This record gives sequence, structure tokens and C-alpha cells, in this order.
Amino acid sequence: MSGERPARVGLIGGGVIGGGWAARFCLAGSDVTVFDPDPEAERKLAEVFANARRALAGLHPDSRPAEGQLRVVTRLEDALDGAGFVQESLPEQEDLKIRVLAAADALLPPEVVIGSSTSGLLPTRLQSAMKHPERLTVGHPFNPVYLLPLVELCGGEKTAAETIGLASTIYESVGMHPLHVRHEIDGFIADRLLEAVWREALHMINDGVATVEEIDRAIHMGPGLRWSLMGTFLIYRVAGGEAGMRHFMSQFGPALKLPWTKLEAPELTDELLNRIVDQSDAQAGEASIRELEQLRDDGLVAILSALRDMDHGAGRYLPPSA
Repeated sequence: MSGERPARVGLIGGGVIGGGWAARFCLAGSDVTVFDPDPEAERKLAEVFANARRALAGLHPDSRPAEGQLRVVTRLEDALDGAGFVQESLPEQEDLKIRVLAAADALLPPEVVIGSSTSGLLPTRLQSAMKHPERLTVGHPFNPVYLLPLVELCGGEKTAAETIGLASTIYESVGMHPLHVRHEIDGFIADRLLEAVWREALHMINDGVATVEEIDRAIHMGPGLRWSLMGTFLIYRVAGGEAGMRHFMSQFGPALKLPWTKLEAPELTDELLNRIVDQSDAQAGEASIRELEQLRDDGLVAILSALRDMDHGAGRYLPPSA
């Protein structure tokens, strides 16, 4: 199997992430077959595709490839038949993933690479029941998969180096940026960073310091805008002025001894859960999930378009404007 864009892709699971993968591959020209027993799967995928087409039309108004064919099936073997690449996007239940990945492994030719969308489960565990564990790699994307280019690749103890290379070129063929997580670690890289912010946010809600909306504004009105251009270390280097990172560390290093964070998550009591849900409901107001997705996509399209014009960051993974 080559690392070029596969003509046919088999997807295991058609939920939020699986649907995003379906749109990413299918709208790039691959034929996609999705295994999902949910009787509402076709409707849900149609809605994801509608949003994806709308968003991609903003990024590529004059030059989009011919779409591949999408098919939804209720038998695993039908989804894998003839697939040149397989992506698993089941719920984050280790036992379920181990069982289904082993079943997929038994149905596929040994050269077909399998990527798992797991957000943080260890690939060594996921490949433990496979006869060909060397073919499995984590391929952890970010929502919406059809717009965000990052995909984290992490192999297990028995993953072949060739698998990482093949998966990388396959993901690149549909406009993604593979980040090789060289050491197997729970949560990989991005989710460990996101989890730290998430836990701190839960503490501030639990302690009555801030509301859901205030915390979100603190991100998207400030540091979130910088993060679309450069990462934390480069941002802090710039903050050090002409003296650079050493000066920044001398200025702010002592703050590491101050009680600015709580790394342990608070207990998720019913009271805290209800507070979060109520505040989130109030924040969203009357907007539906699809309307919020379109708001998110419109913002991402604007940012990605600007980054493309700058030939910088994630914009480098988009074709130039016509």
C-alpha cells in the first residue's frame, strides 16, 4: 500500500469524530464506507457533511476536488471490504476498542494500516489482541476534523516504523499535519495540555471564581487568538523582548512557586455538574448545536484564510486562493 490518498477508506464509527473523518476523506475525493449500527447514522452524517461543505466552500470557493462516494453500513466486514486505510472512532472504552480492532485486524490484509482516533488510550493496550499489531497507530484528530489539520500519531510497543510513515503520508494527502508523539504517554501531547486548562477551569467554577462564560471569554478574547499563530513557548519568548526566553524565565519563573494553578481536578459532584450545565445552557441561549458549529466553522475559516494568505501555521496546509 502506498502513502498516497487511498481510493477507499473504511471508517469504524460515525459519531462526531467519525463523521468528521468521513467528511475529511470523502470531500478530498476518497470513497468512504462507514460502519455504524446507529439507525440515525445517515441523517447525522448528512448534517455533518452539510456543515463541512459549507465551511470548505469558504476556504476553497473555486477549487474543490470531486467528492468521493459515502456509504453507511451496519456490518463491520462491509466497511472494511476493499479499504486501503481504516480509521477507528469508537467511544473511549478500552475494552470495546480492543475487541473491535481485533475483529477488524482479522478481516483486513496485513498491509492495511489502521488508525485509532482515541483521545488518550495507550496504543500498546489497543493492539494487544491483534494478530498484526504492527499495523496500528493512534491517529488522534481534533474537532472539526474536516477543518483542523493536526493529527497526533503515536505507536504502541509493536507498531512498525513503516506504519507511522505510511499513516503520516496518508493524513498529509488529505491536508493534515501529522505530529509524531515519539513516546507513548497517556493523553499524548495536545490533550495533556488541554486537560490542564480544563481542570483549572473546573476549579474556578467550583470555587465560584468565574462562570463558564467568563472562562471562555478569557480564552477566546486573549490567548486563544495568539495560539492560532504560535505556541506557548514562542509566545513567551516574544514576551521576553530582545533578551528572549531567558529574560522571560527570570521574570516569570518565580511565579511557578505561587499558587496560580491546581493540577488536581475537583470532585465532580452533582452540585458542580449542575452548575456547569446550567451556566453552559445560559451561555448557549437559543442557539442549536448546528448553529454553534457553523459559528465555530465561520471563525475557523476566517482565521485559516488569513493564515493561508500569510503562508503561516495551519494556513500552509491549505491550497492557495484562486
